[in-house]
Amino acid sequence: MVQMQNKAATFKQSLLYLLIKPQPNQDTTVTIQIQDKNGKAIEKFDTVHEKQLHLIVVSKDLSFFNHIHPDYKGKGQFTVTTQFPAAGDYKVIADFTPSGMTAMNKSQWFTALGSAPAAKPIEPDASLTKVVDGKEVTLSFGHLMANMELNLNFNIKDAQTKQPVTDLQPYLGAVGHVVILSQDAENYLHVHPTEERAKGPDAKFMTTFPQSGVYKIWGQFQQNGKVFTVPFTVKVP
Repeated sequence: MVQMQNKAATFKQSLLYLLIKPQPNQDTTVTIQIQDKNGKAIEKFDTVHEKQLHLIVVSKDLSFFNHIHPDYKGKGQFTVTTQFPAAGDYKVIADFTPSGMTAMNKSQWFTALGSAPAAKPIEPDASLTKVVDGKEVTLSFGHLMANMELNLNFNIKDAQTKQPVTDLQPYLGAVGHVVILSQDAENYLHVHPTEERAKGPDAKFMTTFPQSGVYKIWGQFQQNGKVFTVPFTVKVP
């Protein structure tokens, strides 16, 4: 069992990997036990965007991203079965809200055994327009600066026809969700839209980058019953 504790936090969280040393491309059951500072299980959690716990999984070079939702088993325990695509280091981030308290997140690094592929460089994108699953997505900002609240806008078009996409479906109760991590994966932001019922072509969000540096941004949206994820890497002055 991999234990993780943050002495400054009210809660501690333990993560148990049933495959103690996970192998790439094999089903791995992750069990998350959430406890208070006295080791007592926290049993009640608010439902936030349709889930009691959001679990983010990223590789160390941020080239792999997965946003999954463990099932609550009671007595502070959540479980989910997932796979890790290659050997190497990964970080899991559990995002949850104990009832009556504010949202919080806990994280843990671990290693999938084997010969890890060469890390991909984390470099700012030359273009903030990407094509994913037949959609052309352009990311734009208000004034990009650290420690200042700013707007993010994802403009979504059909990649072939260039026509605006206006039939986005709710994903976890909103037009989309955005996860942002700093280059070292230490700063984590889970951002919700300012207009939750929007259907496109624009999906607008608001956030604050805590400090200057390189960040990776994943926008997640749904059309025709399929969720698509668009990654961007930016440098924040």
